[in-house]
Amino acid sequence: MSDVKEKRTGAGTPVAIDPKSAHQMAADNPQAYLIDIRSTMEHLMVGHPAGAIHVPWIDEPEFTPDPHFVRKIREVMLGGLLGEGEENPPLVILICRSGRRSLEAGQALIDAGIHNVYNVTAGFEGPLNDSHHRSTTAGWRFDQLPWQQC
Repeated sequence: MSDVKEKRTGAGTPVAIDPKSAHQMAADNPQAYLIDIRSTMEHLMVGHPAGAIHVPWIDEPEFTPDPHFVRKIREVMLGGLLGEGEENPPLVILICRSGRRSLEAGQALIDAGIHNVYNVTAGFEGPLNDSHHRSTTAGWRFDQLPWQQC
C-alpha cells in the first residue's frame, strides 16, 4: 500500500486522507471501497471518481441523511459481513464535494461499528476559491485523478 499520511480528526472519527492518497489506497488494495456519497444529481452531472460506488448520504428530494445509509454500505461490503475479527478488514473511503458530508457519513459508519473509515478531506471538487469556483485549489479533479461524467 502507498505511504498514506493518516490524520485522525479525533477519537473514533474517520481518518483524514488527501485525494491522491485515497486514489492510491483504492488502487493498491482490493478490499478498499471508494464510495461517492454525494447526491445523485452531483454524481451524474458534476462527475465522479472513476470506479467509485455511488451510495448517497443525502439525496433529493428530501436532502436529509438516508436512514438506511449504513445498511447500504454493509450491503456493498461483503454482503454486510464486516467485522472486527477479520484479519484484513475492508477499507471504506468516502468522498463528497469538499469533505464535510463524507466526514458526517463516516462518523455514522463508525458509530454503527464499521471501522477503517477514511474521509477524502478535499473531496471531489474541493473548496471555493476567491472567485467562488471549485476544482481550482484542491480536490480529486484538481489533482487530475481519473474521473467520469455521465
